[in-house]
Amino acid sequence: MRKTVKIIEIDRDLSAENDAIVKQIREENSRRHRFLVNVMASPGAGKTSVLLKTAEALGGRFRLGVMEADIAAQVDAEKMQEAGLKAVQVHTGGECAMDAAMTAQGLAAFGDTPLDLVSLENVGNLVCPAENDVGADLNVAILSVPEGDDKPLKYPLMFRVCPVVLINKIDTEPVFAFDRKAVCARILALRPDANIFFMSAKTGAGVQAWADWLTAQVEKKI
Repeated sequence: MRKTVKIIEIDRDLSAENDAIVKQIREENSRRHRFLVNVMASPGAGKTSVLLKTAEALGGRFRLGVMEADIAAQVDAEKMQEAGLKAVQVHTGGECAMDAAMTAQGLAAFGDTPLDLVSLENVGNLVCPAENDVGADLNVAILSVPEGDDKPLKYPLMFRVCPVVLINKIDTEPVFAFDRKAVCARILALRPDANIFFMSAKTGAGVQAWADWLTAQVEKKI
């Protein structure tokens, strides 16, 4: 005798809920003249180091805030505070990426602090963060040289949703087999309008070009 399977219908439209919060985030950021950047990458790609070096290259041009998203710990937020940046730590409760509701809570934690540019350092992986709209003005992917030039082939959605790709750790190119032409071709095949910057957060090489480009985008809004 065939057993009856209990079926549970989920009535909540999670996508619609997320979209509604995204709309609220964008309206609030527009009202505050605040630019939000969503930074995504694998663990160890150098998200924190890139953000710190970017803040340095911006040269005090903007009032900066950083949201650090992790499943646990607060070491990255502490690094940001030690560097003099306004920072809040967001623990995702085991979730592998930020969503709009978490982002809204993180932004609310800054209170009435006037900020021109807020960076969200998303949870480290190339899968889940690409699937969620967090209301950012700009999605940025960081790919490091040691990870290899094949990552756009393996994680295409990440490179489709990001108009900017930062290739970090170019100082390690003498050690790793990394084909710049191949990685650029793979990224541009997924997103023809992608802006690709090669840099090293360790040496500072290439960081200023990215910071100057970002400055132009922020100034259009604020």
